[in-house]
Amino acid sequence: MILVDLFSGCGGFSLGAHRAGFSVASAYDIDATLTSSFTANFPGTQLVLDDVSSLSGAAVLAGAGGKVDGIFGGPPCQGFSDIGRRQKDDPRRQLLGHFFRIVSEAEPSFFVMENVRGLEYSDARDVLDEAVALVADRYNILGPKIWNAADFGAATKRRRLFVIGIHKDVGDALTVADVEAMMKPAATVRAAIADLQDASFVEMADGFDVWRIEKQGRPHAYAKPLRSSDKLFTGQQATIHTNKVIERFKSVPQGGIDAVGRHPRLAWEGQCPTLRAGTGSDRGSYQAVRPLHPEEPRVITVREAARLQGFPDTHRFHPTVWHSFRMIGNSVSPMMAEAIFTAIRDKLGCGASLDEAA
Repeated sequence: MILVDLFSGCGGFSLGAHRAGFSVASAYDIDATLTSSFTANFPGTQLVLDDVSSLSGAAVLAGAGGKVDGIFGGPPCQGFSDIGRRQKDDPRRQLLGHFFRIVSEAEPSFFVMENVRGLEYSDARDVLDEAVALVADRYNILGPKIWNAADFGAATKRRRLFVIGIHKDVGDALTVADVEAMMKPAATVRAAIADLQDASFVEMADGFDVWRIEKQGRPHAYAKPLRSSDKLFTGQQATIHTNKVIERFKSVPQGGIDAVGRHPRLAWEGQCPTLRAGTGSDRGSYQAVRPLHPEEPRVITVREAARLQGFPDTHRFHPTVWHSFRMIGNSVSPMMAEAIFTAIRDKLGCGASLDEAA
C-alpha cells in the first residue's frame, strides 16, 4: 500500500509506517534543516520541500504515481501546545485544516493525523472539528484519541492526540481496542541507553561524530533491534558544561529536578519525560530543557534521546546538537507509529484499497 507523509520532519512517522509494512512514496515538508537527513534515512521516498498549504490533492496523487492508499502526518503543533502561547492568530494553526483538505481532495483509503493533546482543549477544539468536517461524510473516524508512547513500549512518556479515518468504501472505523491491542510494557531508561555507556569515539564523518558500542554482554531486548549490525552510531558527543554546572548537576538525584535550569534527572528504572523540540531561528533559537543522564553530570546526548524515542542507531539526524534535538522533539515515536499503522494494516487486510473496493 502506497502512503504519503505530510509534515515529515526527520521521519519518525515514516519509520513506523515502514516497520508496519507500508511503502512511503513521497514526503512533504517546508523545513530544509529538519529534513536534511530524510533522504539518507529513506532513500526510496521522494522528499519534496514545499509549503503544504499550497499543495493540492491532485499534486500529491501525481507525486505518488497516481495512487495513494494512505496519508499521514503531524501538522505543526506549536499553535496548540499547552506549553506554548496558543495564540489563535498563529498561522501554523491553519496547517491542520490543510492536512484534512488534502485528504479530502486525494481521498486515500485511510488517514492518520497526529498532534499535541492541547488540540482537544476548548480554545482549539473548534479548529479540529472544522478540519475533520471536511472528510467526515466519507470516512469512518476514530478520535480524537490521546495515547502515550510509553504504552506502546517506548522508554519515554509522550502523550499525543490522533485522529484516524478509514474510507467508508473500504471498511469500518478503527476502534480503540484495535489500537490498544498493540500495547506492551514501557521500556526503562536503562533498557534504552545503558549499552551506550563507555562507547568509543571512532571518527568524524560528514560532520557527524561516529561512535562504537564497546559494552560487553547481551543488550536489553529493547536496545537489541535498535543497534546497528556493526555497533556504530552517531550523536554521542556530550555537551560540555562549566565546572559550576557540573557540581550542580551532581547534586540532583534520580527523579529529581535541577533547581536552576529545571533539568529533570532521568531514573534508570523509569521513563523519560516528553522531549521538547525548542524553536527554530525564526522563533528565537530557544533550546528546550534537556534531561540529565541518570548518573553522569550532563544532559543526555542526541543518540540517547533518539533511543528513548525508539529510533534505531542507523537513523541520522543533524550534525549539530540543537537541530538534532529539534528533529527528535518534533517527531512521532517510531514505536507508537508502528503500532498504529499495524492496527490499520490488520483492520484493512493486506492490499485493501479504494480501487479494490470499487
